[in-house]
Amino acid sequence: MKAVICTKYGSPEGLQIRDIDKPIPKKDELLIKIFATSVHIGDTRIRKVDPFLVRLVYGLFKPRKDLILGLEISGIIESIGSDVKSFKVGDEVFAFTGFRLGGNAEYICLPEKSAEGTHEKKGLITLKPDNLSFEEAAVVPSGGLTALKNLQKADIKKDQKILINGASGSLGTYAIQLAKYYGAEVTGVCSQSNFELVKSLGADHVIDYTKEDFTDSTNKYDIVYDAVMKSKYSHCKKILTENGVFLNNSRLSKFTENDMLFLKDLIEKNKLRPVIDRIYTLDEIVNAHKHVDTGHKKGNVAISIVQI
Repeated sequence: MKAVICTKYGSPEGLQIRDIDKPIPKKDELLIKIFATSVHIGDTRIRKVDPFLVRLVYGLFKPRKDLILGLEISGIIESIGSDVKSFKVGDEVFAFTGFRLGGNAEYICLPEKSAEGTHEKKGLITLKPDNLSFEEAAVVPSGGLTALKNLQKADIKKDQKILINGASGSLGTYAIQLAKYYGAEVTGVCSQSNFELVKSLGADHVIDYTKEDFTDSTNKYDIVYDAVMKSKYSHCKKILTENGVFLNNSRLSKFTENDMLFLKDLIEKNKLRPVIDRIYTLDEIVNAHKHVDTGHKKGNVAISIVQI
C-alpha cells in the first residue's frame, strides 16, 4: 500500500510516499481502507518537532523508520478481527487515530474499542455521519474533539460571552458552532477576509486582529479561547470577567466515544459542519503541509485518497 513516511524532521520535503506492507488486523482490530485523511496542525508540529518532546515519542535524532503522520481518517471497513462485535465489513467510519498516527496511508488498523483513558495511543472510531462526504468526515475528529473538550472544560453556558482567537482555523470554526449550540454570544478574532466565513458559522461579532489587539477591548468575556495558542492568560486577564476562564488547548480531559457520538449527532442534525479550505491528493502531501505551514488556512485541509 502507499503511505506517507516522515523520513526526517523539519521541512515538508522530508515526507516521502513509499510502498509498505498492508497491515493485518489483530483479533480486536478493524482494517480500514482509508478514503480520506487530513493535514492537521498537530501533524506539522510533529514534523517540525515542536515541542521538543516529540523526539521522545517518535524518535530522538530522526523519526522512526515507519512514522506515518495523520491524526484523523474516514473510510470503509475492509475486514475485522474475530473478536470485533460493534462493526461489520462495509461500514463507513471516521476516526481519531491518536498518538499512533498512521492516517496518511491507504490502510490502517484500529482497535474496535480503546481502553478508558488510552484514546491518545489507540484512537477512537465511530460510524461516519450520513450527510458528510469522506473528505468532510475526515477533518472532524481532531479539531472537533479538541474544540469540544475546551468548551466542556470551561463549562460553557447559555448567554455567556466567549471570544475565540483564531476563529477561522480548524479549532475556531468548530468552536464557534459549538458555542452557539450551547447558547453563547460569540466574538471571533480573525482577518477581515474571513469575516464572512465566521459570521456564517454563527459569530455575533468579529475583530480584525490585523487592525486591533483584542486584548485591549473594553468588553468583558466569560471565556477567552485562544485556539491558535498565540496569547497568554496574563495578556487576556483584563478582558475576562471576575470568574472568567482562559482556554488554550492545554490540560484537556480525555476524548471519549461519547464525544465522538455527540459530534456525529450534531452533524447529522445540521448543527455542526466542517469547513474545508483545500483538498489535496496523497501525492500532493508536501504541498498540503506547505499550505498548513502558512498559518492562513480557513478551517481544514483534507487529503483525498480514494476519489469517488
